[in-house]
Amino acid sequence: MIGALGTTLCFAVTVVFAHRAAQLLGSLRANFWRLVVATLVLGVWAHLAGRGCGGAAFGWFFLGGVVGFGIGGVAMFQSLPRLGSNLSTLIVQCGSAVVAAGVEWSWLGTKLTAAQLACAALTLAGVVIGLMPRSLPRISAAGWGAGLAWAFLSAAGQGVGAVISRKAFATASALHDPIDAGSATYQRALGGLLVAGLVLLAFEWRRSAKPFATGRAWPWVLANALTGPVLGVTFYQWALRTTPAGIVQPIVAASPLLTIPFAAWLEGTRPRPSYYVGAVLAVAGTSGLLLWH
Repeated sequence: MIGALGTTLCFAVTVVFAHRAAQLLGSLRANFWRLVVATLVLGVWAHLAGRGCGGAAFGWFFLGGVVGFGIGGVAMFQSLPRLGSNLSTLIVQCGSAVVAAGVEWSWLGTKLTAAQLACAALTLAGVVIGLMPRSLPRISAAGWGAGLAWAFLSAAGQGVGAVISRKAFATASALHDPIDAGSATYQRALGGLLVAGLVLLAFEWRRSAKPFATGRAWPWVLANALTGPVLGVTFYQWALRTTPAGIVQPIVAASPLLTIPFAAWLEGTRPRPSYYVGAVLAVAGTSGLLLWH
């Protein structure tokens, strides 16, 4: 469960860096370059001290990266400018937790106890209360449709990607071919980078992009890559190696509640009263999941 908490902390700060990088580079480029940096860093570890591209479960980890890192990541970056960060994050985080629990139960047969389900629900309720935006964004009906579609696709991708990682670790264990979390993250990053690169290539092929201040964006890209795909997802894989996705995902879903005070500190703002109510509920639910794991 230390892995789940580490993921939560890393994901709480990486979203701030991702937002700054996307403002300077554009969402598709920011997503692509963070994965390039992450793949290079993780590749050094995996090929020098880990399993590299080896292992009996490489195909599963690569597929998990295509679905979670790739489809889930691209869809998330597309929902952000349409729905805003709060609403997009709310849908993706809560939706992915529900998807992960449902898919894991139907595919892998992993069932949560009544106490675990109650704590997961309490955690997600806290996330909803804490992140609910003051007002809905003023966009057209078409914009709403596209934004919601991207957000739900991201939730599905991240939830299913988490369960595929569970399948990968189970396969490696059954074949007595264990793999470390860093190598697993690298193999997933390869799949995600493939999708992100193809999407960016299609985008650039169809229309010329505006010039961006890439030099000023690089510190944010590096920070986003290190705290997200490198450290955050490595912690994530560490947690999924031993803990059901239906438990890990609700804990990770609480990460945006930690983002708010971090962003407030950077921007000099103050959280709303409802944030504190949601945070208390999420902490209570997370504590229960840690207790009854």
